[in-house]
Amino acid sequence: MAWGEVDAWLKGGASENLYQRLLDEARDAPSRNGRRKKVVKPHEMPWEMSRQGLLKHLMNESMGTRIETVDAYMQIIPPGSRSGKHRHLAEECVYVIEGRGYDIHQDCDVEITDTFEWKPQAETKRFEWEAGDYIYIPPNTIHQHFNADPANPVRLISSTARIFRQMGLNTLDQLEDAPEFDPYVILNEVTVRQFLRGERKAVK
Repeated sequence: MAWGEVDAWLKGGASENLYQRLLDEARDAPSRNGRRKKVVKPHEMPWEMSRQGLLKHLMNESMGTRIETVDAYMQIIPPGSRSGKHRHLAEECVYVIEGRGYDIHQDCDVEITDTFEWKPQAETKRFEWEAGDYIYIPPNTIHQHFNADPANPVRLISSTARIFRQMGLNTLDQLEDAPEFDPYVILNEVTVRQFLRGERKAVK
């Protein structure tokens, strides 16, 4: 036999219908997608008081929607406040719905071998924005959003592609928590309005 490796490749008694599973998944996709939501109502979009800040998830892999490739959330930054600071490998697009402010970005040097290593560069860059603008955040950039208005909230729509996570490169690092972060707060219309008006602060 070629290369004399017959004694090696004939070993093993495990058997799996792995290819058949791919066929079954493709066959069942129309029915599965038919059960997924194509329209998501506001009351079906979950709130989260995250370390990155106050979020309302619009589309997420865990929400049972039709979208396969993108996650998106609306972020609310109370008057004069800021988001958390984080870094991830996926690029990000942020649309400014309401308010004005600025971003701080810090590029990182990256090396991907058996491990993923990143090192922040010394320079930080500031980018001003207002309602109607969109903010591009390059891959692997440390970034943070700041609300420059002491009287009014900022609302942002953030979207990222799931492909990096699906490839095993979910390198999400939280470097600083949003000031409002409180894992015990219960978010509802009343408490969110309090955050919008700057009336509610996290209990540290």
